[in-house]
Amino acid sequence: MYVVILLGNGTLILISILDSHLHTPMYFFLGNLSFLDICYTTTSIPSTLVSFLSERKTISFSGCAVQMFLGLAMGTTECVLLGMMAFDRYVAICNPLRYPIIMSKDSYVPMAAGSWIIGAANSAVQTAFAVKLPFCRNNVINHFSCEILAVMKLACVDISNNEFIMLVATTLFILTPLILIIVSYTLIIVSILKIRSSEGRSKVFSTCSAHLTVVIIFYGTILFMYMKPKSKETLKSDDLDATDKLISMFYGVMTPMMNPLIYSLRNKDVKEAVKHLLRRILLKK
Repeated sequence: MYVVILLGNGTLILISILDSHLHTPMYFFLGNLSFLDICYTTTSIPSTLVSFLSERKTISFSGCAVQMFLGLAMGTTECVLLGMMAFDRYVAICNPLRYPIIMSKDSYVPMAAGSWIIGAANSAVQTAFAVKLPFCRNNVINHFSCEILAVMKLACVDISNNEFIMLVATTLFILTPLILIIVSYTLIIVSILKIRSSEGRSKVFSTCSAHLTVVIIFYGTILFMYMKPKSKETLKSDDLDATDKLISMFYGVMTPMMNPLIYSLRNKDVKEAVKHLLRRILLKK
């Protein structure tokens, strides 16, 4: 899976740089998403593989803090970036004549950079509060990686302040982009339904269907994990449900692996760019 993630997302980054036809805001965001997926999975999969394949089952406190910071930063950035991509699709479909002005290079580059800055800032604050906690309980993290909530549960003090900060951050950086996505796609669907030609409707919808599929998979797994009903025993327990850990691996591994496949299978421009890249490589050989 990790090899597929590296190859698939690496290919998308390569074609978005080399193919001049893909030098647009949509593919700039897509290149950022692919780079983000590579970084996101690299923070957890290699260490997980090492623990599976060797006798080494531990991680240092500083290593855990770095993994926690990077994982949270990448996750937050992806949420914000998906919101930016939804806004890009809204402008492209609902305001096509103004699209070159609204989504100029002076707009989409700061939007992408802002996603990374927000992710890093949110993670820095939450990680700083988490590592300051006194840890005097069991030092076994009940997770595949240093997930922030699993680490905080090892603290021997009340973590309600940390959980409040996490709640505020979740509302700002996960739910706000989700609201932007819902509003954008509601307006897009309304705009599509106004098109009289069925061929025109399908053509317009195809330009945003790949992004919508990624959003549904990514947010669907996150919302299922954090918003599903929990039993009283689970809430009182320090243990995480095995399902929660598997779901976290799903959106942390499966989603980055599926993103390049979704965008390539549902996008003619990406297919043509990949074919062109392969022809160039074969001709050189």
